[in-house]
Parts: sequence; C-alpha cells; structure tokens
Amino acid sequence: MAIRPSLAVVGATGAVGSTALQMLSTRVDVWGEVRLVGADRDVGQVETVRGQRVTVEPLTEELFADVDVALFAVPDTVSTTWAPVAAAHGTVVIDCSGAFRQDPDVPLVLPEVNPAQVRKRPRGIITSPNATTTSVLTALSPLHHGWGLSELVVTSFQAVSGIGRAGVQRLYDEVGTLAGNRRVGQVPGDVRRAVSDLPEISPFMGPIAYNVVPFAGRLMDGGWTSEEVRLRDESRKILGVPKLKVSATCVRVPVVSVHSLSVHATFASEISVDAARQALIEGPNYVVVLDDPASGEFPNPADVVGSDPTFVGRIRQSPDFPRSLELFVCSDNLRKGAALNMVQLAELVAVELGAVIPEDD
Repeated sequence: MAIRPSLAVVGATGAVGSTALQMLSTRVDVWGEVRLVGADRDVGQVETVRGQRVTVEPLTEELFADVDVALFAVPDTVSTTWAPVAAAHGTVVIDCSGAFRQDPDVPLVLPEVNPAQVRKRPRGIITSPNATTTSVLTALSPLHHGWGLSELVVTSFQAVSGIGRAGVQRLYDEVGTLAGNRRVGQVPGDVRRAVSDLPEISPFMGPIAYNVVPFAGRLMDGGWTSEEVRLRDESRKILGVPKLKVSATCVRVPVVSVHSLSVHATFASEISVDAARQALIEGPNYVVVLDDPASGEFPNPADVVGSDPTFVGRIRQSPDFPRSLELFVCSDNLRKGAALNMVQLAELVAVELGAVIPEDD
C-alpha cells in the first residue's frame, strides 16, 4: 500500500508559496494532509489547495511533529532559524531561500541535473537553487551531459517578481504614474522625477518602468552583486565542477514574471548548432526549443509566463568560438525558478518515503 506523506507549505501566502499551492493542485497528488503556514498577519486566512479550503496556521515548533516534508518559501532569516527546528523533528525541509545553498552538508539540487543528491542530507535540509541558476542549468543540462560545460557567461534580464509582491506592485505603480505622460523618457532624469512622489520606497535602485536596472541583489566584494555571485557558486556545486568558469551580469527589467537570459556557453569539445538543437529537442520535455527567427519564433517572457518548461531559442555559433554557443533562455521564475523546483524535490522525497507517482506524470 502506497504511503501518502504529510506536507507543510511555510510561506504559503507569499508569491512563491501561493504558486506552490497551484502546483500541488495540478500535479499528481501524492500527499496526505497538507498544512499551510503564514506570517502573523495571514493566520486564519483560508486558501484553496487540491480543491480543499485550508486555514493558514502560525509557524510553531509543534507543527513539525506531524509533518513529513515541509516546503520553505520564506526569506533567508526565517529559514535560518526555522529549517533546523523542523529538521530536528524529523521533517525533511525543502528550502528555496539562499540560507543553506553553500552549506556542504545541505544538497543543492536541480532534479534535471543531480536528483540523487536529495538522499544525501545530513542536516535534513535540501535547498533549491536561485531562479537564475535554475533557468540556465535547466536549459544547458542536456548539452552538459553530451559535451561537458566548461565556461559560462550570462546576462540575465530578471523579472520584478523575483523580489516578491513588493517588486510587482512597484512596477504597476510606476507604470500607472507614467502611462498618461506621452513625453516622459526623453529627457535625462525625467522618469526618476516622475515616480519620485510615489508613497512607497522603491525596492529597486532606480526607476523600473521605462528602464532597466543593472543591479539585482545586494552589493558584494569587487562590485559584484549577490545574484551574480550565486550563479557562479551554485552552478559549480550543482554540476560538481568546482573550477567551472562563470561570469554574470544581472539586470532587473520591467517584466512581471519570467527571467530571460543571454547565455554564452563553452564546452569541453566542439559542438554544432544542429547537434545542440537536436539534443535539446530529443531530450526531456522540461526544455522546449523555439528557434525559428525567420518566422519570429523565439522565447519571449510575455509568451511563456505561467508555463512550466524552460524555453530555448536564438541558438547560434560564432566562427571564432567552435566550442561555444549563444542561446536565449526564458523560464518562469515563480514556477520552475522556485515553486515547481521545490515541489519536484518534495516529490522525490515522497517517493523515497513510499509514495507512488505514475510513470506518465
């Protein structure tokens, strides 16, 4: 008889947590009781998951005494405190914050690349990669398996939902403020001045409407940002290539959801566009190739938002770089970049605990 483990979603009312609830309601149901946990202001709120109305509970230590697996869709500070508490009760924690990604005793797992690592969790915690890392490595994993990734240069165009609902609301507020002004954006500083009277402090280091902000995360040594450093460190850990050469520039753009990335990938052996395209097409269905520029077919955030696969197009090769390819990648940062990856990891643990997932799922 199949076992149906219990599950808790911590941070169930946030941007990632609410997306996880959607995932749990549409994927094969392997779970027994599902409990929802939220911030104090959300306790008592009722959410729908798997067609059932569930009341949001407070975050308490006693909660984890009856929970087999917990998804943590919360800030680093909350995960740092509460993930070890949950693990101490025997709950397997799937965390999508940055709190444990470089902890050697916590596996950093992308199911398409290193799924076996979920069983190697001495602290009882499994962590999910940053959304940018997830997008890049999901797209490149079929090519890495065939040719061996050796160098990676990425420019990311990151959606405002990457910092949660505050980022989305700020974009909407700025667009609303600027929409009636047909001349704004033509004089230095006029966009910044036009949005300066908005009552809320912007979470971005510049206007996000009618603009791009070449800064995502927090400032680190050498002028790098935390998002850029994470891409390098996480890619090395997931692929098991500690000396992988990685350089990134992370940019915030006025897109609600879906991170886009311009990728320059270099491999250990020569690779052709045709061979790469075929490997991506014939590979697992988590990558979709949209690559017919003559017909206007390539990934766009507005076209792929709300989708689970990672979309790849604009596959090119410069005559000067026979071991390198250029690709353009789009992936929904709230779905595969966060919630979907957590749910996939939880399902791997559920199978380990005795749940049965149909092979055609």
